[in-house]
Amino acid sequence: MLSVVDTSGIILIADSVRSSLLFFMFTVIDDVKSLRAVVNPDISKIRNIGIMAHIDAGKTTTTERMLYYSGYTRALGDVDDGDTVTDFMAQERERGITIQSAAVTFDWKSHRINLIDTPGHVDFTLEVERALRVLDGAVAVFDASAGVEAQTLTVWRQAEKHHVPCVCFLNKMDKPAANFSIESIRQKLKANPVLLQIPLGSGKNFTGVVDLLTNQKLTWQQRSMGDDGRVFESKPLDQSDDPELLQEVSEARAALIEQVADLDDEFAELLLTDFSDNFDAVPSVKLQEAVRRVTLARKGVPVLCGSSLRNKGVQPLLDAIVAYLPAPSERHHDLVRWYKDDLCALAFKVLHDKQRGPLVFLRIYSGTLKPQTAVHNINRNNTERMSRLLVPFADQHVEIPSMTAGNIALTVGLKQTVTGDTIVSSKASAAAAARRAQDDSGMGKKRGEHAAVVLSGVEVPDPVFFCTIEPPTMAKQADLENALNCLQREDPSLKVRVDPDSGQTVLCGMGELHIEIIHDRIRREYGIETHLGPLQVAYRETILHEASATDTLDRTIGERRHIVTVELSVRPVDISSTTDSCKSAFTEEDGEQLSQEIKDAVENGVQSSYLQGPLLGYPLQGVSTLIQSVNTEPGTSPAMVSACVSRCMLKALRLAGGQVLEPVMSLEVTVEEEHLSSVLGDLAQRRGTVRDIQSRHDNKVLLATVPLAEMMGYSTILRTLTSGNATFSLELDTYEAMNPQDQNTLLKRMAGL
Repeated sequence: MLSVVDTSGIILIADSVRSSLLFFMFTVIDDVKSLRAVVNPDISKIRNIGIMAHIDAGKTTTTERMLYYSGYTRALGDVDDGDTVTDFMAQERERGITIQSAAVTFDWKSHRINLIDTPGHVDFTLEVERALRVLDGAVAVFDASAGVEAQTLTVWRQAEKHHVPCVCFLNKMDKPAANFSIESIRQKLKANPVLLQIPLGSGKNFTGVVDLLTNQKLTWQQRSMGDDGRVFESKPLDQSDDPELLQEVSEARAALIEQVADLDDEFAELLLTDFSDNFDAVPSVKLQEAVRRVTLARKGVPVLCGSSLRNKGVQPLLDAIVAYLPAPSERHHDLVRWYKDDLCALAFKVLHDKQRGPLVFLRIYSGTLKPQTAVHNINRNNTERMSRLLVPFADQHVEIPSMTAGNIALTVGLKQTVTGDTIVSSKASAAAAARRAQDDSGMGKKRGEHAAVVLSGVEVPDPVFFCTIEPPTMAKQADLENALNCLQREDPSLKVRVDPDSGQTVLCGMGELHIEIIHDRIRREYGIETHLGPLQVAYRETILHEASATDTLDRTIGERRHIVTVELSVRPVDISSTTDSCKSAFTEEDGEQLSQEIKDAVENGVQSSYLQGPLLGYPLQGVSTLIQSVNTEPGTSPAMVSACVSRCMLKALRLAGGQVLEPVMSLEVTVEEEHLSSVLGDLAQRRGTVRDIQSRHDNKVLLATVPLAEMMGYSTILRTLTSGNATFSLELDTYEAMNPQDQNTLLKRMAGL
């Protein structure tokens, strides 16, 4: 018997073989699908997902296989060959790393998948942050030989912050040191892994997986070096299989059923009422529905395995994305209820195209987006005309006539929009949504409060490195400023400022690699050969003691006299956070008496003082300000109030004594044991503190904290010490008070500058 079923370009051939076994062969039609033919289904069949992981875990390779098996690329791209779809920047292809997130759209079994491949390097963590802000689900990719690594923890925390359900994929099961263990997920990520597959073989002998829900054995037999993994066999386990495998599968499936029953009451009730005699008899479809509910509730994370490079296990991962990750309609965004059928979208990324101008990525939460229409930007309070609407596919895009809620779109013509802006159809629709939000009895909104109708933007981390940048000639200064403006709009984690003393332009970034890439892009994309000054660390300052100050400002401008007297106090608070952690408050009596206009002026004065500390002018951290009294004469302008507060703050801060804070990094070094002592010796010279030394197969994993100032050029030194046989990752851990000797050295050096 032979049957053929066509599912989104995939042909299923079922053939009976001598016994009752069903033997399935999967293959894909030869024609490459056009983006114009991508399915545009109901919102329930849309999946907006991201691929996230530590660097070199295999995110881009996994994405490449997904595009190939879904029929949207003709050949398998390879990171090492520099021909992958999503790593299209010259710097990405040269270095073999992902630098900026790239969006692709494809379909799989009548579902539309909008996928964003994100970077794994800590310098580009903003790319992960803004992708997760607009995605509904994520695939966390792990190197099976390494388990949970440093950046894995970072991206996992980002997913948790945005309440994004995840699926885990243990990649690189073909590596000799691959270890199918989910303990590191449970212990380090504090997650609840739900094992859906067990591997068949390991290392070079890894051939496939057993699906614990269906008891199907999926195997990829590599018949030649060019085997692309399109064809794989699926057949049910039976008594002719290895007894040890049958026992392992039986125990794993029983554990899966028990775990899901503990996490899902509906499934537990089904087991007790209909399958109390034999839990194993529960239909796989009921088990799959329960796993989906557990995943959406973020009570557990499904775990699958495979080897993307060896073309094994990716099709079941695609099935899991469709089966377990949420549709946009299942994410329950309040503002969808408030905007109803009116357009509401979030701009989460901007790219600059030489021909088209700014390209703005939008996540559509409600309504429909159409080209040649005017849209209103709530954050900028302006209206712009969107000229064209595109489906994103890395650096190749296809124009379309409309895009519905739940999708990710690429727009042309929005010249003022930046990352984090909320786009709606009109001012009137925003006002109507505000009224609905205020009338929503469960929200308790006050009359006149409109914040609820604006989508929360993207949190941008503070830079940790800075350096000066100069054009080759003054004639190129305007071109450089234009290039930096474009790059800042694309990358909000890049900050550019002008030094008030020297007049030099200063770049502020997330790390050495970040600034190096920006420098290279200015040269390649804008044709400007710039010169970078030495990298410097972005220190912060705090105060040592509590102090109070009073100040009076008395100015006559024209015929108007401005008189204001301010009394305030400052005190140090906890500095363990990596955020600014500076705050201010009014005394209860003063807070009630002052008008909102004066309060805002006082707050502006306080916040501007936090930007420059009393020692070296670095931003302040860990300072609490109490406004004890503000007395103004009638007619005094808010600007004068802010000026007086700033002056009074400077007095108090100087009286409180200053302390420099330096960024301290979490360092993870994976090194062969024979080089461990050399790495430890070098770390001691860098004021590093070793927290732990772990074993990972034949290597040692060194966990330490070290001041960022001591990590300049570390990659080159580590390569020399270990003959290139070591890897490391850095992540900002905290800001710590610099010891007096180092602080004095820094103060003298800065004074000399």
